[in-house]
Parts: sequence; C-alpha cells; structure tokens
Amino acid sequence: MRLNNIKKIAPAAAMLLTVGLTSCNYLDVTPIDPSSVMVPDEAALYSKCYATMALAGQTGADGDCDIDRLDGGTTGFVRQMWNLNELTTDEAICAWGDPGIPEFNYNTYDASHPMIEGFYNRLYVSISYCNHYLEVCGDVDATRAAEVRFLRAMYYYFLMDCFGNVPFATEVMATPPEQIQRADLFAWIESELLEVKDLLLAPAARKSTDAGYGRADQDAANLLLARMYLNAEVYTGTARWADAKTYAEKVINGPHKLWTSGANGWTAYQMLFMGDNGESGASVEAILPLLQDGVTTTSYGTSMFVMSSAWKDDMDTQSNFGVDFTNCWSGNRARSQFVAKFFPNNDAPNVGTADMTVAAGDDRALLFGTDRELVVSKPGEFTSGYSVAKFRNAYSTGATPHNNKFVDIDYFLMRSAEAYLIAAEADARQNGGQTGAAGTEYINALRSRAHAMTQSSYSLNQILDERSRELYFEGFRRTDLVRFGYYGGAKSSEYLWEWKGGAQNGVALPEYRNLFAIPAEDLNANPNLVQNPGYGA
Repeated sequence: MRLNNIKKIAPAAAMLLTVGLTSCNYLDVTPIDPSSVMVPDEAALYSKCYATMALAGQTGADGDCDIDRLDGGTTGFVRQMWNLNELTTDEAICAWGDPGIPEFNYNTYDASHPMIEGFYNRLYVSISYCNHYLEVCGDVDATRAAEVRFLRAMYYYFLMDCFGNVPFATEVMATPPEQIQRADLFAWIESELLEVKDLLLAPAARKSTDAGYGRADQDAANLLLARMYLNAEVYTGTARWADAKTYAEKVINGPHKLWTSGANGWTAYQMLFMGDNGESGASVEAILPLLQDGVTTTSYGTSMFVMSSAWKDDMDTQSNFGVDFTNCWSGNRARSQFVAKFFPNNDAPNVGTADMTVAAGDDRALLFGTDRELVVSKPGEFTSGYSVAKFRNAYSTGATPHNNKFVDIDYFLMRSAEAYLIAAEADARQNGGQTGAAGTEYINALRSRAHAMTQSSYSLNQILDERSRELYFEGFRRTDLVRFGYYGGAKSSEYLWEWKGGAQNGVALPEYRNLFAIPAEDLNANPNLVQNPGYGA
C-alpha cells in the first residue's frame, strides 16, 4: 500500500482537520507553484484510511506518530482498543506502572487519562482521513468510496460504544462539531452500513497473496451490523435480537468459514494468531485483517503489543515463541476469574501451555502457569497471575519469521467466530434465555473446533463464558459485560473480579463507569460538548 505521501497530522481534538492540514501534505505537487494544478493522490489517501489502524505514523514503529503530543504506543488503535476493553475487565491485568495503566486495572479512569485520550484522538483522526478522502476522491472509485464510508462508520461505532454521545461530522470542518446523541449515532451508523453494504467487495475467503486481502468486504458490514444489533438495547434502549441473528447468519452462511485444520502440531485455534496466519489458510476466518509484517509494516501498537505484552522469557522455548526474547515485555496476564472459565473448580495446574490445554480439555486454554500464582495478589508483579500465550510469531510451517524483533501476525480485527457467538446469544434471548437447536449448533461448532465437550443447549451466562473462552484478549470483554449488566450498575455486584474497583476481591461499579469520560482536552476545546455523567463538568 502506498503510504509515503501522507505526512504528520496534528491532534484530532474537536476534529479540526484544517489545523491538521497545516502540517500535512496530501498532494503530489511538483513543482510547488501556486498556479499549478494540485491532484490528490487517491491511492495514498485510500490506504491511509486503513493504515491508521495498523500503523502509528508514516515511518515505522520507531518513527513519528500521526498525532502530536502523544506517541505511537499511546495512540495505537489496537493497543488502546485492547486496553480500554480488556484491562478494565475480568480477563486481563497489567504489571506496568505507566500513567493510565493502574487506572485501567482498578476502574478509576477519568477525563485526563492519557490512553483513553489517545484512543479517542486516533478514532477522530481516522474519521478525518475518511472525510477528507470522500471529499476529494469520493467519485474516483465507487467500491473504494464505499469501503472508506464503512471504515468511518466503524470508527464511529467504537466512539459510540466507549463514549456514548460524541462529536459528529461527516465533512472537513473549520468549526467545532456538534455532539450527537448515542441513539442518533446508532441510527446513522446503521443507515450508512446498510447503504454501502452491497457496494463493497463480494465476500470471499482470502489469503495474503490474494487480491483484496485486508479490505473490508460485504461480510465486514454484516458482522458490524450484527454486533451493533446485539448491543442495541444498551445503545438505544430497544433490543434488536432478531436483527442480530439475521446479520450474523449472513456471515455464517457465507464464505468466511471457521478454520478447523491444525498443522504440524499446532491447533486450528492457535493458527489464527500466528506469524503466518495470512498464508496458512487460517485467514479463511478473517473478515477484516490488519496487515502486519516484521519488515514493511512495524508497530508497537498492533499484533506486537498483544503478543509481547503478555510474554516473559521463561515461557516455552524460543522456537515456539518465534521472536527474539528481548521483546518479552512481561506486562499483561490473566485474572483468576478468566482462568476459571476453563477451570471452574479453581484447580488450574501450574504447567506450561501444552499441558494446560490438555488439562482444560480445550485447545483455547493457551495459558502458562509454571512459576505463576493463580490469584492476582500483587498487580504490579507479572508472575502474580497466569500468563497468556495466545499470540505468537511462530510459523505453523516451521519457517523463519521475517524479523527477529517485529512480528508478522496479521491482527484479525473481525473474524467469523464472532458471528457464531452473536447468533447463538440472539437465539437464546429470543427463546427465554436458552439456546434452541440453531444456537446450540453454533456454540458446538466453536467447541468442536477446540476439541471441547459439547452440550445440548446453553444458557445466556454460559454463552457469556463461551465468548470469553473464544474471544479473550481480542478487545470484546467490556462491551459484553456491559450488555449483561455485570460491569457497572445495579447488577454489578453479581459478578466481581480481582481488583474490580480497586479492591482485591472486587467491588461493584457505579453505572456511569459503563462509559469512559470525554477527554478533558476535547471538552475544553469544544464548547458544544457535555461530559458524560459521573465525570464532573
């Protein structure tokens, strides 16, 4: 993808792209002459609308960030999406003392949180890229324009989910945008996705060598709609279970099938998160992969983060890890409530990953317990809590990764397994809280792939646990707990986890914690904004 024509852009605060353009060259201009015709580089602009999710800037992991004042780690799309939705839940906790990490661990974040601000700004600068593309290149290629509209809708989806009522604009603006209500934003995203869906590429299972790999196709829109409808009651006050099931089944019945074939001792589930996942066949499950390569697309905020942050150099062997041990960052690991999803009797053994999956009877239990404490008694110590070995840069073929530092793991931002879980939950909610035949079949398909025991039906809480077993460390958990009422609010006390609310045994969270605060910087810059309840003026 051609990216070199896009330079550094200023902060996204108040979405004033005209400010950003003062330090941004989107145009190929040779020579620089006021009388010359300036022609937008459509390919570069289009690529940037995608690349903003996978890269921090234009010059690799160690180069400048797109967003002023903040670095690539603080603003990395995947990294901060992950932090907001995993570190705040029962799945993950981090040993680092970086500003913002303890506040995530203990659910004490506020409007000055630097990583929340980084994610917020990343989303808005990404929307600005999309708006600019549509204004200057929207009539060049109908399919590409539809993709950019999809991406813009998806970026707004993350804002809606995390922040509720947010600034909204669909064009480059020189004035602060108005704040849109959450339900109205839901309606806009829904309308936009329905309008562009059939203009996108036809759905197809692709490998990295195939044309269109990494581009959003029609099933990306179907899955995002299904995800929105599953959470519609949270966002709008009105449940949309039938719609969630309908759009999830469009994906299930399409070409993006579950990957079920292991190779060379690696399970099918492991192959989804390995260095050659774009080439091995596992990408049949990938609906929207973010491309990563240890040489050409390096980032500390995408696949390398989710892998290296979870590894310590005592885990397995270097050949199984697939990257230089200097990049084991010893930060993120599992809280015991997540381990209990595989070991409900709190009897998880202190063994390595291979023995752990056998003990759990589930290929997805990619946990490392040797010399680890099951219960997180010391949040600042990496060995207090089991390690997670889900992502690794090894190749299923035994081939050598492209680099001994950065990873080749494509990050599957959307994969078809999510559709199975959405359809099953929607089925159960329509059937009095228990899956019927179709919903049961969908859960059993995932459990069979993992060589886990199947059942004749599943309750809603069992489906919530199954979502955790299948999707852990992929950035879904906070949204799931909010939907079930277990994060903040009246039912928060019904499910506690270690250090929830800052107490070792956990305490209930107030309902306002279901949303993050609008960052203070944007609130101060835009007089049209009202802060979310609970976070002050």
